[in-house]
Amino acid sequence: MSAHRKDRPAVPHHHGPHVDDTLAASRDGMRALLVSAAGLLATALGQAVLVAATGSVALLGDTVHNAADALTAVPLAAAFLLARRAPSRRFTYGLGRAEDLAGLVVLAVIAASAVATGVEAVSRFAEPRDVAHPGWVAAAGVLGFLGNELVARHRMRVGRRIGSAALVADGVHARADGFTSLAVVASAGGAALGWWWADPVVGLLITAAIVAALRNSATEVLGRVLDAVDPGLVTRAERELAATPGVRGVSAFRMRWVGHRLHAESEVDVDPALTLAEAHRIAHSAEHRLLHALPVRSALIHAHPAGAHEPPSRR
Repeated sequence: MSAHRKDRPAVPHHHGPHVDDTLAASRDGMRALLVSAAGLLATALGQAVLVAATGSVALLGDTVHNAADALTAVPLAAAFLLARRAPSRRFTYGLGRAEDLAGLVVLAVIAASAVATGVEAVSRFAEPRDVAHPGWVAAAGVLGFLGNELVARHRMRVGRRIGSAALVADGVHARADGFTSLAVVASAGGAALGWWWADPVVGLLITAAIVAALRNSATEVLGRVLDAVDPGLVTRAERELAATPGVRGVSAFRMRWVGHRLHAESEVDVDPALTLAEAHRIAHSAEHRLLHALPVRSALIHAHPAGAHEPPSRR
């Protein structure tokens, strides 16, 4: 009965001119990284000047985190470049999953910045220091918020459009940085009132905010590494396949991300009496429906004789 099986990789259908979606996505991702990295570096450099003048540990933590966020563009850019490489006999799916590895590097950078900020805040309790020029500290906090918020919106918008979990995680990270920058303003207010402890306390609050951002980003990145997908997409895909004329049932459905591309595999049950050509036609129609209804870039559909999954009856 295996003659009715359609064992070939599906070729996505395109209306209009053919576009290399992976290449276009990586270009969009690279552009987003360059723009956002430039913005964050400018923000961090401006804050670094004020750290030297004020001695604020809260501002130092915010500056270190902004600089670290800008540096995460390096592994992500490398991943986008690797994703452009064509599949080979060794890497038959290409190198799209390099982006997942870049996401792990991003998580490591976030964790390192949290540790650095926390250690510096705790040490400031042991060796208190007055914060000079609290007005400049507040201005630096506002600068950090604006810079991070603009970067966060840009990265998350592009990341969601091209299906990049790592880029979205980096955007979430930048947004958390923006809100922690506002905490620097509170530190400046405490310094103006003569509360020496306000600066290290805000430094610890910033550390806690970084850890919270790390947890949210880790959920997304690690889920992608472990082949997690939205269950709603699976349900929709199964419904589309089941609605294909000639399909009697859907079994063994699987879906996974490879870089920006979502791949799907499934077996669809068809009438065992069909010819190979008829089974092929139904599988092709099911594939067509799936590729047009969902953000799936490639699919492998097997047409299987209905009833072949059932155990033989006992006599």
